[in-house]
Amino acid sequence: MTTLAFIGLGVMGSPMSVNAVRAGHRVVGYNRTPSKAAALVEAGGTAVHSVPKAVADADIVATVLPDSPDVEQTMNGPDGVFAHAKPGTVIVDFSTVRPDVAVRLADQAAERGHLFLDAPVSGGEEGAVNATLSIMVGGSDQAVEAAAPLLHAVGSTVVHVGPSGSGQLVKAANQLIVAANIAALAEALVYLEASGVQTTAAVEVLGGGLAGSTVLDHKARRMIDRDFAPGARIDLHHKDLGIVTASAREAGLALPIGSLVATLMASARANGDGGLDHAALFRTVERLSGRLDSM
Repeated sequence: MTTLAFIGLGVMGSPMSVNAVRAGHRVVGYNRTPSKAAALVEAGGTAVHSVPKAVADADIVATVLPDSPDVEQTMNGPDGVFAHAKPGTVIVDFSTVRPDVAVRLADQAAERGHLFLDAPVSGGEEGAVNATLSIMVGGSDQAVEAAAPLLHAVGSTVVHVGPSGSGQLVKAANQLIVAANIAALAEALVYLEASGVQTTAAVEVLGGGLAGSTVLDHKARRMIDRDFAPGARIDLHHKDLGIVTASAREAGLALPIGSLVATLMASARANGDGGLDHAALFRTVERLSGRLDSM
């Protein structure tokens, strides 16, 4: 049994912590909103009211937080992970943050005697619930080996993609591909609906050909039903595409599709859809076509 600390028990962190309990580990969780620890406690985990209490006895600390500033504050503050985790603790950041932030945190962790991995995930809430997440891991071989009990408890595809920061670079690429697929699917469905085609039948045949994709399998039905209950929110995907465009600019790269989908995601957010699932990019395409009905 490994003692794990989970910091951040939201849409992703809560089911991930529950799956860690089910895998046989002792799990202590902390969230700024205490009520979000309910699922962990029901599964047999323990909830505490501070980061220091969560990490004090942990072998592995996992963070699942919204953005770079949240992760940096949680790691570096006077009540943060670096100050209160015991030497040799493995810290696994499942958040999606800027690659340069991941590298800096790895260096700071090493100065404190900790091991650090950037390990962003893909698969959304469904993947978190079913422990089928795809995890792209950046860091040392030693840290990856030490974190294996946690990584394999929450994900089904775990790949060490390179040194610190590499996980975040791969996640940025993932988010670019996903956004482009969502945008193309939204355009296709708006096009088919406007033409009077039965979209459920159309999706069935599209899924059997080269147009088939995980995005089509998981997001087409949501678009057809206008079911945009938040899983992977537009707010977060907007943030992720900002990472893509900023790092591409720094590298001197031109990513025309990346720039376009970033603009579409920004438009969705500006029009009040930021709290919806990123499948709600469908609404942006409808809006541009003058076909958007009220929710």
